[in-house]
Amino acid sequence: MLFYYLDLAGVAVFAASGVLAARDRDLDVIGIIVVAAITAIGGGTLRDLLLDRHPIFWITDPWYLIVITAAALLTVAYVRVRPPPGATLLVADALGLGLFALSGAQLAEAAQAPALIVVLLGTMTGVTGGVLRDVITARVPLILQQEIYATAAIVGVAAYLGLQALGTPKAIAFGVGMAVVVALRLIAIRWGLHLPVVRKF
Repeated sequence: MLFYYLDLAGVAVFAASGVLAARDRDLDVIGIIVVAAITAIGGGTLRDLLLDRHPIFWITDPWYLIVITAAALLTVAYVRVRPPPGATLLVADALGLGLFALSGAQLAEAAQAPALIVVLLGTMTGVTGGVLRDVITARVPLILQQEIYATAAIVGVAAYLGLQALGTPKAIAFGVGMAVVVALRLIAIRWGLHLPVVRKF
């Protein structure tokens, strides 16, 4: 049950990040909710399709769409009263990345996927919604920039699997893995860290 509530929390955070990304794109309320929904459930939808999990998680549970709509409308109301600081989108995105990467890893693990596939699917679950959000709002996706983004998800999921291999309880490994993702992302934002750029040679 805790995993379910964490998943809903991740959906709410990513929905909010979708609203923040779309707030200067002159969209109507429906457009805002659409961007929020794509951001929130895009990664999980791709994960379920690749794992052949049918029906897709949000089709059988309306609470996902309810949470997305509520989070989107509350975020719209909030930013109309008090504009968020410039880094709010990046922080919200970091939290959503951590929650979704680890939740995706858990589902891949439950499907008895090999460790490498668990890392891959966890990372895809975390980054896909943000990629779709950025494409729809006409931004260069963070994953294609010099950002420690997908790398943070990879390291966090790897830490989750490594801790379990050492005998750490799954719940603790989940929490540590998620903290690693969020910490790496926020540290990279704070200090301007990025991966080396491949230049022409």
